[in-house]
Amino acid sequence: QVQLIESGGGVVQPGDSLTLSCEVTSGGTFKDYTVAWFRQHPGKEREFVAASAWGLGGTEYANSVKGRFAISREDAKNAVLLQMNALTPTDTAVYYCAARKWGVAGSFEGMYDDWGQGTQVTVSS
Repeated sequence: QVQLIESGGGVVQPGDSLTLSCEVTSGGTFKDYTVAWFRQHPGKEREFVAASAWGLGGTEYANSVKGRFAISREDAKNAVLLQMNALTPTDTAVYYCAARKWGVAGSFEGMYDDWGQGTQVTVSS
């Protein structure tokens, strides 16, 4: 069973940066997992943000965050980071980490088998 623990959420001002972390705990090898970030705005459906697959699986970003957000992997810590820059109030949401074993980075919720509890990010002046 895979356990995903998100951290790093908080309240920031427009233009600030924030880094979220998703620690992946499993009985397997971290490099086998494709990990993604999704977010859910108040009153809206959850949407894809970014995904990372180790090796040739690549990375993928939602158009709304391209050039501002960066996803990276810290293999030594079994963690996937989401660096968020130039934040705006529209980035306010609960951010969820999701994982699946093997496969390329993808943007569909149904591709992922395991989910974290979420971490709140609020961007407000």
